[in-house]
Amino acid sequence: MMNVLGIESSCDETSVAVISDGKLTANLIASQDFHVKYGGVVPELSSRAHLQIVLPLVKDALAVSNLALNDIDVICATAGPGLIGALLVGLTFAKGLAYSLKKPFVPVNHIEGHVYSGFLMPDKPEFPLLAIVVSGGHTLLLLVKSFTEIQKLGSTVDDAAGEAFDKVAKMLGLGYPGGPKIQKAAELGNKDTVTFPVADLADPFNFSFSGLKTSVLRYVQKNFKDNIIPDNERNNISASFQDAVIRAITRNAERALRKYDIKSLSLVGGVAANQPLRDALTNVALQYNKKIVIPEMQFCGDNAAMIAFRGLKLYESGKRFDLSYNPFPGIPENHFSS
Repeated sequence: MMNVLGIESSCDETSVAVISDGKLTANLIASQDFHVKYGGVVPELSSRAHLQIVLPLVKDALAVSNLALNDIDVICATAGPGLIGALLVGLTFAKGLAYSLKKPFVPVNHIEGHVYSGFLMPDKPEFPLLAIVVSGGHTLLLLVKSFTEIQKLGSTVDDAAGEAFDKVAKMLGLGYPGGPKIQKAAELGNKDTVTFPVADLADPFNFSFSGLKTSVLRYVQKNFKDNIIPDNERNNISASFQDAVIRAITRNAERALRKYDIKSLSLVGGVAANQPLRDALTNVALQYNKKIVIPEMQFCGDNAAMIAFRGLKLYESGKRFDLSYNPFPGIPENHFSS
């Protein structure tokens, strides 16, 4: 039996998970809700909050799993991408723990954690799978052939979809975080009010949301003096904007399905929590007779379960890392000494 401890601290969630004998026994998440009043994540405050909660979360995760610290066989932590200060908290904590226990340490790429998060579900994806990664910092279309081989088909050339949600929500006075705010307003709106454009790029698998964001801004500036938007109009704009994002993502997913031999789809990342997007890609999968696996909500946002799972698969594939591993090129190795 192998017990794996995973730690996630890339942004504004501190999370600790345990996988014991292939079963997820704990996935604890502490969200930093105080960032709402600042309209976005404040990096230094995020780092401080991670420092305060990571050890208590580790103790709680072990207790829930009925394990002692010495029972852990492999220790994994997010090693980027993310906020450097926030990442350093989880990364150095995990390295120090691995050093003190003389246990293997596995650094995990945050995006790869999301890519394989569908495997945390009872009904798992099948290779080769099309992973659609949609988050605040990334929008990617990936052909995932195995636990060790990923081919990038496309990515955003400017803003990520989640970033566009946040910026448009701010334009409309909806607040932060933008994704849930836009979705809630869109439920009361009409998506056919405005047909916002979807960028058509030379590479058929790439995305661009900067122009869409600008189109919303121009529409607001043209139609509403002093940015005073009635609630019904705000709802309509939200619905129309959300629909454009969904059209962009589903269009590129369909292009990939037509070109590549794909057995299943998996929508992952924070924006995968958006219900209309989940529904739209489920319909695409049905249309193309493909299996679709979308993680449940606790695995869409930043979580340590996906980090523990990805770390376990890396370890099982024979990957080994020492404590001098530096995930940030250009920063001296001794910056990360444990």
